[in-house]
Amino acid sequence: MTPSFLTRLSRLGLKTLLFAAALSAALAESLPARADGVAKELFGAVQLPNRGAPQSFGFYAKGCLSGAVAIPTDGPTWQAMRLSRNRRWGNPILISLLERLSQDAARNDGWPGLLLGDISQPRGGPMKSGHASHQIGLDADIWLTPMPSRTLTASERETISARSMLKPNAFLTVDDSVWTPAHARVIMRAASYPEVERIFVNPAIKKKLCDTWAGDRTSLGKVRPYYGHDYHFHIRIHCPPGAVGCKAQDPVPDGDGCGKQLAWWFTKEPWAQKKPDPTKPAPKPRPIMLSQLPKACSAVLAAPSVSSEMAATMGGGRAVAYAETAAPEPAFSEEPPAAGFIPPSDYPALPEFGPYPFLRP
Repeated sequence: MTPSFLTRLSRLGLKTLLFAAALSAALAESLPARADGVAKELFGAVQLPNRGAPQSFGFYAKGCLSGAVAIPTDGPTWQAMRLSRNRRWGNPILISLLERLSQDAARNDGWPGLLLGDISQPRGGPMKSGHASHQIGLDADIWLTPMPSRTLTASERETISARSMLKPNAFLTVDDSVWTPAHARVIMRAASYPEVERIFVNPAIKKKLCDTWAGDRTSLGKVRPYYGHDYHFHIRIHCPPGAVGCKAQDPVPDGDGCGKQLAWWFTKEPWAQKKPDPTKPAPKPRPIMLSQLPKACSAVLAAPSVSSEMAATMGGGRAVAYAETAAPEPAFSEEPPAAGFIPPSDYPALPEFGPYPFLRP
């Protein structure tokens, strides 16, 4: 029987332990370096990912992405939003997780489907607007508005707004006329996956979960309060196993995060605006330059593109039901690798260990 795509990803994660270092060096040295420039302008202008193995370089808020795949615009339990931004690209491990979450939530949590916001650009990197993170293909935004029962038009995907979970004219208070138990279930299901490193939500949503979640609270500590995030929640997964070029974030603190960590958000301190010093001119913000990113990112920009968007879309541009059929290899594996890449097939065969465990926080 042909192994499923998820199993193949597990094998790839194990093999990456052997060739990731060589891959990083090959990316940084085998291709001509791109001339320096404003990173968000350079990465924002690229329309397609590069050929080659998937690899995340740098930190979530300062890096880039090689070998990205796109989630299809439509699946049985998801629809991608804001298509004009061209930000539905990610590491294939994240894309597979989003498809799995959409199916699990629809099957078990009363959540009809996911409306997917920004994931990453075709080669990651800083964006012209909207995010500091989402740079290495391991972050994704999911709207807190459930998917409708019909397929949205291209125009609707650009103009419809997600609905805030906060009560108008009230300080950090969830609106109970909008919030439902299904919202809690889909967030907690996402947090339960071992691949997930943390989830960002508004402090009011975190408090709501702390006060009302009666299920398994083991993963509640992964749900972290942060500014905004009242229209969507933000999933961040761990650096893939063996990804030596990927910089991990410090682990979340022990516990459920419902004590002093959360109480601080309900004080004046997080919301107080700093008074400008009249004796000092306000510093002008400086954009991140390509030379400030990991060295490999210059080569990622210079690498040849895949042949088309369809060629790098998970499942060849169509949804795959994991429980019913084995997914094909992603199309990027059919593209010839860029010069200097060392494919896994060039290494000795490895024993079959089954699914490879992801790092836990």
